[in-house]
Amino acid sequence: SFIGEESVAAGEGSILTDNPTWIIDPIDGTTNFVHRFPFVAVSIGFVVKKKIEFGIVYSCVEDKMYTARKGKGAFCNGQKLQVSGQEDITKSLLVTELGSNRDPEAIKIVLSNMERLLRIPIHG
Repeated sequence: SFIGEESVAAGEGSILTDNPTWIIDPIDGTTNFVHRFPFVAVSIGFVVKKKIEFGIVYSCVEDKMYTARKGKGAFCNGQKLQVSGQEDITKSLLVTELGSNRDPEAIKIVLSNMERLLRIPIHG
């Protein structure tokens, strides 16, 4: 099966089944792309029985290929990636994206979540 983010965003329905499924977003960061903000990627995932098996993200402007496979780790241009090990959230950097849903209820939920995060003394 195949699920394309751009077609789903345009209103086409899609159902994730147990079938092997490719999930593709050819312009991940469409709003960035439209505004010429240079953080755009091609994102591809492969799912079997509704569980992700591997993913690939190509950051076009940076010319970086991120890959990850279930149980095998994550890599950037072939070099293994690791999390920082930082356990103190007050020393972490928060980066968020508000999404494109402008439904009043959705906005209320997003802002409520943001408020809870901003009460933590974090960077970002």
